[in-house]
Parts: sequence; C-alpha cells; structure tokens
Amino acid sequence: MYTIDEIKELITALDKSTLTDLEIVSKTGEKIALKKRTAKYITTETVATAPVISTPSTAKTENAVTENTEQNVKTINCPMVGVFYTASAPDAEPYVTVGSKVKKGDIVCIIEAMKLMNEVVATESGTITEILAENGDLVEYGQPLFVIE
Repeated sequence: MYTIDEIKELITALDKSTLTDLEIVSKTGEKIALKKRTAKYITTETVATAPVISTPSTAKTENAVTENTEQNVKTINCPMVGVFYTASAPDAEPYVTVGSKVKKGDIVCIIEAMKLMNEVVATESGTITEILAENGDLVEYGQPLFVIE
C-alpha cells in the first residue's frame, strides 16, 4: 500500500512534469492512477459528467459581498478556488442572467472544486447587472463573480 507521503511525491512529480496521466502498478497488483487537470480537461469532460452535489453551508459562510460606497452596487464574490459554471449542466438554463432578480439564498452559479459541485448563493436580494466570469473559467477565492444592485 502506498503511504500518503509517497502519493504526495507522485502528485508533485506529475505536477512538475509535462505528463498529463500517470499510472503505476506495483508488484503486488496495487494500482494508482493520477491525472493532471487542465482548464480544457475540466470544461470538456467534467461539465458533461459531474453530478451536482450541493454544499450550501460552505457557500453561505464563505460567500462574500463587497459594497461600493459610491453607489448601491455590490458584488457576489467567489467563495473558493475552482471552475465557474452558470448552470447545473451544459444544456441547462443558467441560474441567472443579466437582469435577473434574485433573493437572498437563491443559487447564482456553481463552483467546481476537487470534483465537487458547490452552489453559490446570493447573500443579498437585488438585480444582477453584470456577470464577471465566463462559463468554464478558473476563478479564485474572493474574485468578484456578479455585480448586484
């Protein structure tokens, strides 16, 4: 059996290399397979096959709203690093579009992190005036995703 340290070493080696896949089979038949995820891989394969798993507690507690003091404009910020999706599936309608009215607690998008789909909810009621990320974009913690008035 591989130890955590051995697995971490393999992950680091894969990350530093130009390889995208690594599969090792030991003499005892144990098998470990690693795949490097790229933005292209995530948007083409994961979107089509990943089920939506809701973790609203994470999104609610970490989802931040930034207020612009000059106007009544706020942003809904990304609660984690991951991939931004506007809908639950490639052929589904987006949760919100520019002009959509949302209430506090409404789902506005999904962030995929570590193969889990995390729903991001509106922390304020208002109207979406701008969507700042494109479907499939890699987003970072604290990055503004939506402008809401």
